Parts: sequence; C-alpha cells; structure tokens
Amino acid sequence: MRRLGAVGALVAGLALACGIAAAPAKPVAGAEHVRGVEQTLLTYPEWFLVFSPYEYGEFIAANAPSRFPYYGHIAQFWESYKAVFDETRRRALDLNPGYHLMIMVIGTSTSVEYALKSAYETLIGRLAESTAGRPTPEDRHAAAVAQDYVRFIRVQPWYEYDFGKAMAGLWQGVPATGPDMLRKWERRFALTTEYAIKMAYAKLIKLGTKSIYDAPLPVTAVVAKPAPAADAALPELKLLQSLPDGAALVTIPRYEAFMTYAQALAGQGVNFSEIAGNDSFILVSVLAPGAWKPESPAKPLLVQPILTQPGTQRVVMTLPVAHLAEALRQWKTAKLQVEHVFDY
Repeated sequence: MRRLGAVGALVAGLALACGIAAAPAKPVAGAEHVRGVEQTLLTYPEWFLVFSPYEYGEFIAANAPSRFPYYGHIAQFWESYKAVFDETRRRALDLNPGYHLMIMVIGTSTSVEYALKSAYETLIGRLAESTAGRPTPEDRHAAAVAQDYVRFIRVQPWYEYDFGKAMAGLWQGVPATGPDMLRKWERRFALTTEYAIKMAYAKLIKLGTKSIYDAPLPVTAVVAKPAPAADAALPELKLLQSLPDGAALVTIPRYEAFMTYAQALAGQGVNFSEIAGNDSFILVSVLAPGAWKPESPAKPLLVQPILTQPGTQRVVMTLPVAHLAEALRQWKTAKLQVEHVFDY
C-alpha cells in the first residue's frame, strides 16, 4: 500500500494537532535508509487492512460470509487509527500529513466496502444461503481468492493484485451448473460485481499513486550486534558496514519479511540498536490468550479481541528498539504468535 498524496487543509489541521518534534541524534544508517519514527505507529492501520482480510478469508472458508463481523472490523480500524494518532501527538513526533491522508482514504474506502457487504450479505446473501445445504464451488472460489489476496498484499500493494484473474477463474474454472443453482448464481453476481469494482478502483489508485510517489526502498537498514554471520536461510541480508564495537549495519527486507528476518536474527542471539535510523521505540503486535499482558519495558497501546476467534486478543505495544530481540526470544519461548513488527 502507498500514500496517496497531501491535501492543504489536512496539512494545516495536522500541523496544529501534532506540533514539531525535536531533531533526533544522527543515525548510523545513511539518509536514504532513514524513515520517520512516526511511521512505526502509522503503519499499523495499514496493516490492520491486511489482518482484517486475512481473518475474513479464514472465516469464509468454513462459515457463511453473512456471519462475518463487518461492522466490528470497521470499528476496530478506526479505534486503531485513533490510538496511533493519539500516540504520535503524545510523543510530539514529526508531522506526516501524506500518511494520514492515505490512512483516511483506505480507511474510508474499506468502511464503505464492509458496510455494503454487510447490507448485501445480511439481506440477499443470507436468503440465498438458506436455499443451499452446503457451500457451492463459488463459495470455495471466493475463500481461495480471499486467502490468495492476503498472501499477495503482505508483500505487494493491494492495487497490484490481479482481480481480472480472480474473475476469469470464477467464470472459466467454476462450473456454471450444478446443485444449489440459486446460491451459485447469486454468488456469481456478488463476486463478479466485487472483482469488477476492485479492478477499476485499483487502476485508479495505481495511476494516482505512481504519478505522485517514487517506489520506496524494499529494505530496512538495521544496526545489529554481534554482526550477523552469512546464512543461507537469510539470503537477502546484506552487510553495509562493519562497526568498531563488533556491530554491523545491515539491510534486511521490509514488510512481512522484516518480521521473519528479525525473529531469525534474534534466535541467533543478535540484538538491534537501530532500525531505519531510529533507536527509540518500535511497534509490535502479538496474538495472545485473553488473559495475557506484556511485561515491561513493553507498553500496551491497543488491545482488541479477534472477533472470529473467541478467547484470542491482539495486543499492540510499543517496545524500545534495544529490547526488540530479547522480547522476540521470550515470546517464542512462551509460544506466542508475533503478528507483525512494524518496520516503518
């Protein structure tokens, strides 16, 4: 996902709300690798729109889509945006109006999509469900596409997804006749409409985004100590600079792979002192049992129940960069699922 641009009125309003942060100490990483610390917070609402489709895809693989808590997810998105926005203000972090605008755009469009889906599935979808004794091939196609979409957006912008291929798979790969014809054709109408709208919207967003923004670096610069050894399991780890204290400046992939590499390095006993030019704090989310609470120095920022998995909660917390690796080791021992490390 990419930022979509800035609007003058939004810039002015956010400038008044957020203030200006003090200049940080000079980072080890070069300027091209430095990103504002506020981004570790502001990337959370973006990633919620990965977590939510993942939950949806898993849910409809075994349940009727009419029973998905669409409005609950809308509420959780805006609750999360408020939490990270308030935290940026509390910490007096740098203004990033383009990112806020992007969040408002994707949040509003997702809210509209979920509201329309909820209305349709509750009325027409549920009626069609009542005529079928089991999921149709169209239902199974919808679940498979939803899961494939999530796998894609974990590493690529959502608007790059091939919705045309999803539609072709529906009409060319799924038999048009068979049992439960009313449900089959209702699903074909719903899915065709959804894929067509998303295909058109994706083209619009892609055109606007690429005309405004340069492609971001696909890597994150990390100061790690001791210097990580070459590892065939971590092929994208690159040494940029060896440091006098035995540490090293390295790059590892961004987005979903950042968490994988950070966990692997932590498992080797490596610690981090700087990530993307920041040595203060980083945001992490963990999926944990309902009674679990993080230990200091982690500080919970937001706790939300996983609405389709009773008894499981998402705990979003800030953690000093220097304590990230130790926390990853502890959570692995405790068998907790680290959902994401927000790598700016």
